[in-house]
Amino acid sequence: MYKGKILALAAAVTVALSAGASWADGDADAGEKVFKKCKACHTTEQGGKNKVGPNLFGVVGRKSGSIEGFKYSKAMSEADVTWTDENLHKYLTKPKDFVPKNKMAFAGLKKDKDRDDVIAYLKTLK
Repeated sequence: MYKGKILALAAAVTVALSAGASWADGDADAGEKVFKKCKACHTTEQGGKNKVGPNLFGVVGRKSGSIEGFKYSKAMSEADVTWTDENLHKYLTKPKDFVPKNKMAFAGLKKDKDRDDVIAYLKTLK
């Protein structure tokens, strides 16, 4: 009986943890539409120019502050963050909380689904 409760608890924890990682399941097409909010400051084409923000082609898996020729804030240059799904989700929630004193003026995306979708879209840029 005790063993069964442990197995049930382990299963519940696994389900809870996988539910918390929902950002891996976004809709890239919907994310491209949400990303229109970002296009004023970012380009997404391979070899695209930097604007107010850096080019985001290949951003998933990249180190923060690593695009040559873009003048990052000191905070972003020193952040030493790899842009994983999880870190992008946290950053896009509220950029100033995830990397304090970074210069991105964008307040963040309030809806989990919008963040999930934008991350799915960014993952196609490779």
